[in-house]
Amino acid sequence: QVNLVESGGGLVQAGGSLRLSCAASGRTFSSYYMGWFRQAPGKEREFVATTSRSGGWTYYADSVKGRFTISRDNAKNTVYLQMNSLKPEDTAVYYCAATITTSSSRTYYDLPGNYNYWGQGTQVTVSS
Repeated sequence: QVNLVESGGGLVQAGGSLRLSCAASGRTFSSYYMGWFRQAPGKEREFVATTSRSGGWTYYADSVKGRFTISRDNAKNTVYLQMNSLKPEDTAVYYCAATITTSSSRTYYDLPGNYNYWGQGTQVTVSS
């Protein structure tokens, strides 16, 4: 069992930055690939980024590539999402998620159904 708690959301102007954090409970945090997803009102939950157990491999959605950076600190049981050059279309509830299963196909990590544990989400609002 892994409990995930996100923080760091808020209201920011377009072009600004935010850093989201996701704190995990339990002693097995380093066993999980960690991902970030987001969901805007009336839309499906969409993949943002994921990172491997060590943090040495990362994968991003095209919409955030070059602007967002996922990282993790296994000593602190925390995964981060640094978001720069924010746009109004980045407005959403952001969720972190953990998956114990791995795949050689990176697109495996795009799918919310492949993650075992989810946080409650944190709201990010980008004003124009």
